[in-house]
Amino acid sequence: METLRIEATDDSPQVLLDQEDKQFEISGKSLPEDVVDFYQPVMAWLNEYREKPNARTEFNLKMIYFNTASSKQIMDILMIFEEMVEEGHEVVIRWHSMQSDEDMQ
Repeated sequence: METLRIEATDDSPQVLLDQEDKQFEISGKSLPEDVVDFYQPVMAWLNEYREKPNARTEFNLKMIYFNTASSKQIMDILMIFEEMVEEGHEVVIRWHSMQSDEDMQ
């Protein structure tokens, strides 16, 4: 599978989805103008990955801030991982947040 790499901008997060190197991470701020359009390639990649995942998947979510529209997309991403677990695959999700950020915890 080809790596999906999206560089961060002022209003969109960095995305790194790399099956070969076992790196799965979304980090930064998420408030793009068209949230569905931004996350469409992420969802497509994850749905393809779900067909033949690694033995173990560790997904890191390192969000500084995300808006309500982005929260729906993040939930959809987490649902894909939940489906993988239900199919018998090992998935670890690490949600990183600053200790002082009660909203992200």
